Amino acid sequence: MAEKMGILGRKLGMTRVFAGDGAAVAVTVIEAGPCPVTQVKTVQTDGYNALQIALTAAREKHVTKPLQGHFAKAGKGLFRHLHEIRLNGEPEQQLGQELTVAMFAAGEVVKVTGKSVGKGYQGRMRRWNFAGSKDTHGCEKVHRNNGSVGNNTFPGHVFKGRKMAGHWGNETVTETGLLIVDVRPEDNVILVKGSVPGPKNGLVLIRKQ
Repeated sequence: MAEKMGILGRKLGMTRVFAGDGAAVAVTVIEAGPCPVTQVKTVQTDGYNALQIALTAAREKHVTKPLQGHFAKAGKGLFRHLHEIRLNGEPEQQLGQELTVAMFAAGEVVKVTGKSVGKGYQGRMRRWNFAGSKDTHGCEKVHRNNGSVGNNTFPGHVFKGRKMAGHWGNETVTETGLLIVDVRPEDNVILVKGSVPGPKNGLVLIRKQ
């Protein structure tokens, strides 16, 4: 599935800015780029159009030999994070070219993808907002239990996908319809209205919508 052009960044946290009418606007501060293009893929060479971009410089001992050779082609150093963005048309960018926050402008609407905050192992009431059992009339020690999950007749097993207790969070989440309040190219910073997925310093992908 083709994606719109984007850039990798890190979520620094939240703050507020004041609009022209004096209203306080809650924003998420994202330090994005510069992201060098480490590979250009086209239909002729790879069967599809895509750009591979990188973020966060890495030490040589933390990068495998094959990846070191891959990064050497772009001549921009070694990096910790790579992401491929598939495109509808042939990429206009060249190998080694850097993508910066200048590709965005205040007032644009973007979507941000990141890993949601992990909540650990949780029961069904917290994980799925189940109501639970009654708190009175002899319901001892079953207030928060699962209840029935299957049956003792055909097919006689728990259906796949049944909402049960388990690990909550730490999933890839995309928040759409986010408004860019300000872009500060000198600091490689984008201010996005509202919250975005992930913890502080979490890796995010900002794409045009």
